[in-house]
Amino acid sequence: MSASLASRPAEVGSLLQPSPKGQDLRNRVRAFLEQHVVPAREIFEEQVAKDRWGAPPIADELRAKAKAEGLWNLFLPSVCGLSQLDYAFTAEEMGRYGKIGPQVFNCSAPDTGNMETIHLYGTPEQKKAWLEPLLEGKIKSCFAMTEPDVASSDATNMECSIVRDGNQYVINGKKWWTSGAGHPNCKLAVLMGRTGDSSTPRHRQHSMILVPMDAPGVKVVRALTVFGYDDAPHGHCEVHFTNVRVPVSNILLGEGRGFEIAQGRLGPGRIHHCLRLIGMAEQALEAMCERAAKRRPFGKRIIEQEVVQHDIAEARMAIEQARLLVLKAAHMIDTVGTKKARKEIAMIK
Repeated sequence: MSASLASRPAEVGSLLQPSPKGQDLRNRVRAFLEQHVVPAREIFEEQVAKDRWGAPPIADELRAKAKAEGLWNLFLPSVCGLSQLDYAFTAEEMGRYGKIGPQVFNCSAPDTGNMETIHLYGTPEQKKAWLEPLLEGKIKSCFAMTEPDVASSDATNMECSIVRDGNQYVINGKKWWTSGAGHPNCKLAVLMGRTGDSSTPRHRQHSMILVPMDAPGVKVVRALTVFGYDDAPHGHCEVHFTNVRVPVSNILLGEGRGFEIAQGRLGPGRIHHCLRLIGMAEQALEAMCERAAKRRPFGKRIIEQEVVQHDIAEARMAIEQARLLVLKAAHMIDTVGTKKARKEIAMIK
């Protein structure tokens, strides 16, 4: 990894076009998806159905192929040289194929956000212990922030405690919707909790800390469901931390810097999520048009119904508008930075 994290300038494309390098990588990713991922999707689903919380072998096979072709860690500018705007176009291609799309390129959330966080704010020792194996795809990670006992939409409410005891921190609290915690290769939690008291400024009361998932006191309680689906083997889990002890050196950036870190990882992460979802929306629209063109109730194809044409047009306009807004946010992150792009980052959510 010696050269992989060396800082390299990223080429920036126009708002509607990636740079030449970005377009080349986008084409290569698209070709890989069509050649390797499309034929493997059914196998992936079958393997997950047989062992819901195991690591599907086909995913590892595809990851090895992508890595061998240099299509790996494309989300991190310092590794691949892509701008946020360039990667946005590539993320949309990945998003068309659901969760297996980003996964094969080591570009899945929350690993991407966690790797960005450790890359930006971690110490050399933290990078050696956790960032290197994450970048190499040897392990996976989760992000523990939301809590069941408080209104976590206001993140300052978080109560999970991180208390210093000599050369260790002791962590106690409950987290849920901890994305990625269900995967058998999940070895690390990036946890946000409270280190300050009421006398500390509101946005300086919380910190982020690295917690090994095999530390005594860490318990994955259950996988939560959305519309009855558990998103195995990834999972969005309830995780309890009971007297979990980690070294003081596991704190990220220092006590009270949690919200500062959160804002730093927020912008690029939202770009990734939004464009993947736009890719899924494109595929859904294609499926809708395909079905509407084939089905013929009452002697007339569904697509010939004016109300259906109206719905298709509305969907097309919504996708185009969403894409332009996200691309603008990505362009602003590249040109003026995350802080000045905060309004656009907020809007794309």
